[in-house]
Amino acid sequence: MNTSAHSAALQRQAAMNRRHFLRGLGACLALPAFASLLPRRMLAAGETGLATTASGAPLRTAFVVFPNGAIPARWWPEGGESDFLLNGTLAPLEPVRAHLQVLGGLDHANARGGADGAGDHARGNGVFLTGVRLNKSATNVRAGISIDQVIAKNVGHLTRFPSLELTCDVNRQSGACDSGYSCAYQYNISWQSPTTPMTPENNPRLVFERLFGSGPHGERAANAKQRILARRSVLDFVMDDARRMQDRLGRNDREKLDQYLTGVRDVETRIQKAEQFGPNVDPDQATPSGIPQSHADYVDLMYDMMLIAFKTDSTRVATFVLGHDGDNRSFTQIGISEGHHDLSHHQNDGPRMDKIAQIDKWYVERFAGFLRRLDATEDVDGKSLLHNSRILYGSGNADGNRHSHDNLPVILAGHGGGALSAGRFVQHGSKPLSNLFLNLADHAGVRELERFGDSTGRLKNV
Repeated sequence: MNTSAHSAALQRQAAMNRRHFLRGLGACLALPAFASLLPRRMLAAGETGLATTASGAPLRTAFVVFPNGAIPARWWPEGGESDFLLNGTLAPLEPVRAHLQVLGGLDHANARGGADGAGDHARGNGVFLTGVRLNKSATNVRAGISIDQVIAKNVGHLTRFPSLELTCDVNRQSGACDSGYSCAYQYNISWQSPTTPMTPENNPRLVFERLFGSGPHGERAANAKQRILARRSVLDFVMDDARRMQDRLGRNDREKLDQYLTGVRDVETRIQKAEQFGPNVDPDQATPSGIPQSHADYVDLMYDMMLIAFKTDSTRVATFVLGHDGDNRSFTQIGISEGHHDLSHHQNDGPRMDKIAQIDKWYVERFAGFLRRLDATEDVDGKSLLHNSRILYGSGNADGNRHSHDNLPVILAGHGGGALSAGRFVQHGSKPLSNLFLNLADHAGVRELERFGDSTGRLKNV
């Protein structure tokens, strides 16, 4: 046996022994990405320049979006950069204030109406991670590659899944949604290309099975392997059938077929990648049964899907749409029967503003719980998952009543493995949010990115 093959065999044996050891203890947890078991290429930050921290631990990036903006007067802290007071909407974040930055003065100019007129909800979502002007059409969709996908293209080969897209939108629409804009803009924040959104998954059971396989603990790896074999068999049939009929098609039909086969080849690439990474991690915990009846449980469970994906190093990039902009969900669990979007047009009516502030605070409470769980989860370098993450939380609308896109409500949580400051309230004047995205791309090793969206340079003092 050659040296590299012998080393690989020893590594597989070590992983197996470690896993059996934990099972023997009856540990009901998902196996983390143990530093001693990670391939050396994942730890050599200086060699790869990829998504690792200074300690060699994986660097995780997530973007969480809440709908319909906020009540600005109740969102922003009081005080200076370090002696600020989190009151009103952000009060639930007080226990984790040392791990976050509240960032003021960040704008999305390309989400403003301008000549395109109405459609701020579609623009709020579609521009949030792309920073580009959307093409106003229900059918001719054109946005831009989102920053999460820029990062995923650079580091996605290191993990089983390049990125993970989540949502708590149970129902999605197609066609035209907001004032002539395609629904694709309003329901998606992640874009693989200007014309291809990354459709998020809304069922926690399907998320878990995608990550780890179906069935009970102990059977998931075998089930995942069987599913890969079945998919490969279907793909082989599709490709053979396509080759046979290609010569019989006209030019336009051949172009359609080529577009279809591009998607098929993408599935084939994912299958090859799954085979390359070997058996799935098999967490010793039950598969979620589906979408919980309680919306609070639903949001928390989807946050936990992100946490377990980061903990097992299944992916290093994730997005989470808590609700699309324009979402009109009611919040009866906190005594609010009116729809969120309807209330957001409060016209400065005090009682309606109070209800919006309660909804905003409810979302922040869920986010604060997620950050606490990240902070309580040890990473491979002995630090916390929160220390080795960058979690951006915000909305594509600033003031939901005015549909403004300046001074967006934005929080950056986590320390990025030590690359980011924290425990601060920083006013950036009036700068493109896209400037911050350049910083995040730099930290993830995307060195060739000179501009993104409407950026004017890197954001200073981050």
